[in-house]
Amino acid sequence: MRPILATISQSALRHNLAVVKQYAPNSKVMAALKANGYGHGLANIADALSATDGFAVLDLAEAISLREMSFEQPILLLEGIFNASELAIVKGYSLSLVVHSFAQIEMLEAYFAKHVTPHSPLTGEGGKHHLSVFLKMNTGMNRLGFVPQDYIVALKRIEKLTPHITLMTHFAAADEPQGVDAALAIFKKTTQGLIYPTSLANSAAILCQPQTHADWVRPGIMLYGATPAKNTSATECGLKPVMQFTSEIISVQTLQAGETLGYGNRFTANKTMRVGVVACGYADGYPRHAGQYSGNHHLQGVPIAVAGQRTQTIGRVSMDMLFVDITDIPQANIGAPVELWGNTVPVDAVAKACDTIGYELLCAVAPRVPFKVVD
Repeated sequence: MRPILATISQSALRHNLAVVKQYAPNSKVMAALKANGYGHGLANIADALSATDGFAVLDLAEAISLREMSFEQPILLLEGIFNASELAIVKGYSLSLVVHSFAQIEMLEAYFAKHVTPHSPLTGEGGKHHLSVFLKMNTGMNRLGFVPQDYIVALKRIEKLTPHITLMTHFAAADEPQGVDAALAIFKKTTQGLIYPTSLANSAAILCQPQTHADWVRPGIMLYGATPAKNTSATECGLKPVMQFTSEIISVQTLQAGETLGYGNRFTANKTMRVGVVACGYADGYPRHAGQYSGNHHLQGVPIAVAGQRTQTIGRVSMDMLFVDITDIPQANIGAPVELWGNTVPVDAVAKACDTIGYELLCAVAPRVPFKVVD
């Protein structure tokens, strides 16, 4: 067995959920578990987040898995339905829907007209459906949602189907000082006088924009111990890393000045160096573009820890292996522990060196990497 491992800390998850509640004490929490729990494994994390008020996922398979794990909280499908046939499953598993387009409203109207009668168990007071809908407004991100001038029209159509409505938007720049001002003004103007609950804040807004907390907050990346906020580390936000991605050195090489390393000879030693070969590559989810190079000159490696000491990657990442500089870690030999990210090296530090974000790295951990859950 290769020594690579992703260890998931349930106590860190519980801690981070408590941090969410500290930032937004008057809001209900809809924990985002999409993308297989941001790469952590849905089954690995759900129990640790059982104190949340609801779950948000992307597709029916994730929602069904949570229901079959006996979770009774609201489960929200963040992109809603993709075709009308899914509504029977939504009904059967008592799921909530984001509605962001008139096409989805048409599916709902057609389904209710055909399947919901005054005596249906789905029908509540006034002949309306028990379905819970989060009606999404596009306040400038221009991804999903009704533009403001269509929002009230959409709302009136949904009101004919169900009284269980939450008003919702999503911010594009909540980590910037005035990043939500324009979007929030649009939302408030459009929904003025409405008495429905609202859901506005993602992780960045929870941390940086307390005026957006409203009735429901939707934490994602902060639950997993990474930061959505520019120039603010997860530690500064009081968060703990949930995933520790580790491996070991499986070979040690000594380079002389002028010798090259790895595919493409992308690294050239300028002195005598000790190099550790680590059992982790891009097929395990580590980014192939880790580090920056110009010709044969190494400019910047990616932070990594060997035997508890920070160093950096060198050379080009292979499918199954990568290289680390252990010149200044004389105790590091074959079998020495390596942390790719986690407690010593934050995933955000690795992401920054790779010109990406922690979200991508966590979500990209490959299925062939074994997972271990600890408390």
